[in-house]
Amino acid sequence: MATAYYSTVLEWPAQDVWEIIRDFNNYPVWVRGAAESEIEGGKSGSTVGAIRNALYQGQRTRQRLLAQSDVERSQTYEFCDAPTLPVTGFRATLRVTPVVDGDRAFVEWWATFDCEPLQRAELTETLRIRFGNWLQSLRESMGSDSAKLPALAGSAAV
Repeated sequence: MATAYYSTVLEWPAQDVWEIIRDFNNYPVWVRGAAESEIEGGKSGSTVGAIRNALYQGQRTRQRLLAQSDVERSQTYEFCDAPTLPVTGFRATLRVTPVVDGDRAFVEWWATFDCEPLQRAELTETLRIRFGNWLQSLRESMGSDSAKLPALAGSAAV
């Protein structure tokens, strides 16, 4: 089993950051390159079992929300179809923890997966870079107009 991991500190309260990430359908609101997202079957974006059908950089991907906790401010998901990378058993978790000093947020994103041993280092680094880029786009989204972000959630559907 391989693990890819990235973490950062954002200059907003953890609860504010969680409010953006919490809705599994908010992908286009805070992930640069995500053009659209729809939760299949009429479920909400906070329902465990919800399937997000998203268009990211021209590629369609379907992911299932496996766990969500408002107490821990975390969500775990997996791919429904073949992953976009040559991995199996992929599970990713995104978690937001309060940083008391300065009322900031510590955000972690990690994934566990299996792959060919010779590709482990490359795939781990690829995911680490992607997680970092996506969290940077979250930072930029929140910095551009954080007061409007939760209201945009409804506009993320296809």
